[in-house]
Amino acid sequence: MLMSVLPPSGFVAVVNKGMSARFAKLVNSAEVLLPQLPWPPAFEKDGFLRPDFTSLDVLTFAGSGIPAGINIPNYDDIRQTEGFKNVSLGNVLAVAYSTQKDKLTFLEENDKDLYIKWKSPSFEVQVGLHELLGHGSGKLFVQDEKGNFNFERKSVCNPETGELISSWYKGSETWDSKFSTIASSYEECRAECVGLYLCLNTEVLSIFGHEGADADEVVYVNWLTMVRAGLLGLEFYTPESKSWRQAHMQARFVILRVLLEAGEGLVTLQETKGADGRPDALITLDRSKIHTVGKSAIQRFLCKLQVTSTGSHDFLRLRETILLRKEARKMFVQANTRVKGESVELVDYEGSAAGLICSFIERFPDDSAEVEAQLLELNNRDAPCWC
Repeated sequence: MLMSVLPPSGFVAVVNKGMSARFAKLVNSAEVLLPQLPWPPAFEKDGFLRPDFTSLDVLTFAGSGIPAGINIPNYDDIRQTEGFKNVSLGNVLAVAYSTQKDKLTFLEENDKDLYIKWKSPSFEVQVGLHELLGHGSGKLFVQDEKGNFNFERKSVCNPETGELISSWYKGSETWDSKFSTIASSYEECRAECVGLYLCLNTEVLSIFGHEGADADEVVYVNWLTMVRAGLLGLEFYTPESKSWRQAHMQARFVILRVLLEAGEGLVTLQETKGADGRPDALITLDRSKIHTVGKSAIQRFLCKLQVTSTGSHDFLRLRETILLRKEARKMFVQANTRVKGESVELVDYEGSAAGLICSFIERFPDDSAEVEAQLLELNNRDAPCWC
């Protein structure tokens, strides 16, 4: 059992040895997979800093959010020289992506069935590639205070133009200081694209136990998930300030735009009417073009890595549709354990306000009377009561 503290949060977890072994195999394959990214070797670190990559099943989590994966540290200048650590929270993935068909928005009926079946396996692949080879790849070109370069200035060329690179980091400049408010979105976009690009690799899919037709479904659902996530991400765009409130959502929206602009019918987005007569939307992905049109688009974008994202008029109208179809946020109520005789029982609670309260009372019985009193007070005010 592992207890970890990440200010201002903490969690208790056990290691998932089976999944950790697959992540370890991915780590061991990194030096083979990194050269397959669409930039010259000079754009990679001189030596791969092998991270620790572990899959954990969380027993309890105390904090303001429940992540599916964690990359430490988030400072790229430290990752460049000191390395990094990754954890994937496997049972968070399993719970977060157990989806009911009638609650899946913006997808065709056939895609909904595939999404439900393959969402969790495909996301495990994406998380592994995102955290390890996304955040773990790439080199910052730096000129230090003494004027020394960490690259061959006269031989490193821009992979897009073929011209010698003409700018680099100087002195104490960092990723965050140069990219400011879009630094996180930029890096998350790069990591997500690395995941999309390398999930097409049969070796990667084999590491996670996916072969043949199953591997094809994992690839399709991974890409389909990304384009749908880009559409859902519009919820986190604020038209009044023309700003994004969440880095991952901005990144996914940008990727959606890249794939739409690739054309050739790869991704289509239609505004429709729902069965209730209200505005709706439908997004589709042509699986036959993922390995051609899609791969080329992501390859070019990974080399470019410079996209300015603002909501156009059409997308702002779609944003209203996204908000109209928005579901209530899921409630994650963590399981509990209790001793019964000489054994330990796992106690589950329903994902509702009632389940949350029951969980709290059973974990902290000394405070149960105060919780009950507060609920009775709310009830006396004609407020909703869950007991």
